[in-house]
Amino acid sequence: MKTKLLSTLLLLFVGISNAQIKGTVTDTKDKPLPFVNIFIENTYKGTTSNEDGNYELNITEPNTYTVVFQFLGYKTVKKTVNIESFPYELDASLADEEISLNEVVITTGENPANAIMRQAIAKRKENLEKIQSYKADFYSRGLIRIKDAPEKILGQDIGDLGGGLDSTRSGVIYLSETISKLEFLRPNKLKEKILASKVSGDDKGFSFNNAIDVEFDLYNNTIELGNQIISPIANNAFGYYRYTLEGVFYDDRGNLINKIKATPRRENDPVFEGFIYIVEDQWTIYAAELDITGVQARIPAVDKITITQNYAFSEQNKIWTKMSQNIDFKYGLFGIKGDGRFTAVYSNYSINPGLTRKDFSKEIVSFAEEANKKDSLFWTSIRPVPLTEEEITDYIKKDSIQIVKDSKVYKDSVDKVNNKFKVSNIIGGYTFNNTYENWSAGITSPIEAISFNTVQGWNGNIGGFYTKNFDEYKRFLTVNGNINYGFSDDRLRGTLSATYKFNNTSRPFLTLSGGIQATQFNATEPISRFENTVASLFFEDNYMKLYDRSFVQASYSEELFNGFRLYTTLSYERRKALFNTTEQVFYPEDDDVYTSNNPLDESAYGIAPFETHNLVKLNVAARINFGQEYLSYPDSKFNITKDKYPTLLVGYEKALGATNEDYNFDQVKARLYQSFNISNKGRFSYNIRAGKFFNADDISFVDFQHFNGNQIHVSRSGNYTDVFNNLGYYDLSTNDSYLEMHAEHDFNGFILSRIPLLKKLNFNLVIGAHTLATPDFKPYQEYTIGLDNIGWGKWRFLRVDYVRSYQSGFASDAVLFGLKFF
Repeated sequence: MKTKLLSTLLLLFVGISNAQIKGTVTDTKDKPLPFVNIFIENTYKGTTSNEDGNYELNITEPNTYTVVFQFLGYKTVKKTVNIESFPYELDASLADEEISLNEVVITTGENPANAIMRQAIAKRKENLEKIQSYKADFYSRGLIRIKDAPEKILGQDIGDLGGGLDSTRSGVIYLSETISKLEFLRPNKLKEKILASKVSGDDKGFSFNNAIDVEFDLYNNTIELGNQIISPIANNAFGYYRYTLEGVFYDDRGNLINKIKATPRRENDPVFEGFIYIVEDQWTIYAAELDITGVQARIPAVDKITITQNYAFSEQNKIWTKMSQNIDFKYGLFGIKGDGRFTAVYSNYSINPGLTRKDFSKEIVSFAEEANKKDSLFWTSIRPVPLTEEEITDYIKKDSIQIVKDSKVYKDSVDKVNNKFKVSNIIGGYTFNNTYENWSAGITSPIEAISFNTVQGWNGNIGGFYTKNFDEYKRFLTVNGNINYGFSDDRLRGTLSATYKFNNTSRPFLTLSGGIQATQFNATEPISRFENTVASLFFEDNYMKLYDRSFVQASYSEELFNGFRLYTTLSYERRKALFNTTEQVFYPEDDDVYTSNNPLDESAYGIAPFETHNLVKLNVAARINFGQEYLSYPDSKFNITKDKYPTLLVGYEKALGATNEDYNFDQVKARLYQSFNISNKGRFSYNIRAGKFFNADDISFVDFQHFNGNQIHVSRSGNYTDVFNNLGYYDLSTNDSYLEMHAEHDFNGFILSRIPLLKKLNFNLVIGAHTLATPDFKPYQEYTIGLDNIGWGKWRFLRVDYVRSYQSGFASDAVLFGLKFF
């Protein structure tokens, strides 16, 4: 208690001694007004009030200033003050704005709001391009609360979420701040240098409140917020919005401001609902208060998001510029409900300073040295928005708790409780943690891993693992072992692997592994063990085809330079054919039997698809992420792929030293894939693969190029750009050249939201085309049309497609069920 009191007094004292111009903003009834824009007239030096109405405006030089208090729905107040010493107290009381329709003169039969919005849309691009570049100071604060949190989610104890919950299991679970320098160049270059970062309860943490994530410019046609959201002043906005003129008022400069209500034409379209304020004659944005639901944004966990933006005018630049932005949201999922807010303040703009593309690199976020080590004195002197009582309390509470939680005594006591073996560990597995020394070890559940196939019969796995983390998880060592026993073939198999990560910048990984396993011919495992178990036992369809692989292997990967990652694998393998050992089935059909385990011939019982052999296998591949940008953290690098550019994979594969010389071969291969939004028309994805074998006429079927088929017509994938959903798993495997192409477009509500009745369901129309060409077979094509986002409320886990395939004419059709769980 004494420590908490002293900390509170220290924060208050520091706040008083360092504040420059500070005060409280209220309405005429003395009610605090949050998020009021406060700035020095004709400058971009400003701040905003906090939820308690308090503000701090960091002015360092005594002088005469005109301080402007601007807030939507209230009359702007200007106060001219002569400041000789600091701190300087300056309170303000704002009166309600008189919004009226009396000033509007309607000369035609057209809705006056439509006339105003047509002007704003016509001037959209011109106003957008007035700012070609800028430099600015940026402050961001993020706060996330939780209300009535359950003690468990899906059977897992969630604890007190870092000490954020009170006795009602409610409280702040995330509080963080950043101070940054921004540089921007149109159309989309934004660079952020984070000078200071603070996370409540984590003195080593870094905030994720980046300016890039909240750069919502309503002058663009669309805003990326989960979905591509149509701006109220987009070129095609009249197809999505209805407008109503709520009234007009004059700002402190005599500008007539039009308050326009924007309403969606269709309930589930990706659009906002709320108010946008347009300056008469200039047709620029004065402010915006816009809501969007999680359904519209395609963010299932979110109930509603509210974006509030305020702009200020500079006489020097003759430009209206965004000064503050608040993003408020409410969420709910798995019984968890809460809300939050991200506040952003832009100040000290330098408009059009002459930045060029040479001033930008692929590094979009960087951190100053010891950015997360700033003390309370620093934050109080530079923080533009004062902390609220709730936030002060959270910092004090969690910083105190952290000291305790970092101690060996506390971590050992928590581990002692969590490390107790429970009956549930039989199903879920058991993990022993030593949190203080950053290592853990455990075993997986043998019950959870039981499956069936016709080669091994019923079989189960039991695995063990050990993980040791170093340098705050920037390096780690993990060792994994697995034992598998097949009851029908009476065979014990096992594997062991060890992986070491060297750093968190280029992320080099070295993995050594070895063992014996029954593995699928297609290494991408197109059918899971669970799917094959159901298909076999209930429908007598044993689609999984296995062979015996004994191996030792070394793999290494590293990003050699930004966007270019190298992968290498060298292995020595012994391959042996396997055969069915059981005919067990739950519902046998008199005229139906299991197929053989030979993928070349389903009736070739007891005939091996290849002869037993040994060989050395080398794989070298490179992944090139064109246009890749990245965030630079101290001793860490986080890559961000750009939708605008594709990703290219190129590889070379060689088998040598085979005991059967015919099994030696070479292969070169490439893959190009991309997924991107087409404005508000949905998302388009494609995936193209091509390859060529050399000296491979008689190679083992194991080394053929296999293509992902789907004979069970059930999928757990979100999109189908890597699979032929009406093709057998090994029907078109090849040891020659091949070309595989997939394309899919998810209209994301663009079409179905316009159809009466269907628009209420909030389904998405998806179409796809797939083709495969090899020298040995006629070209194969598949076409799909389906509905995605099927379900109720936030539970949208089902997709249904009709698939039609062709190979020298119509081949077959099917209905495909896709299951997705968030």
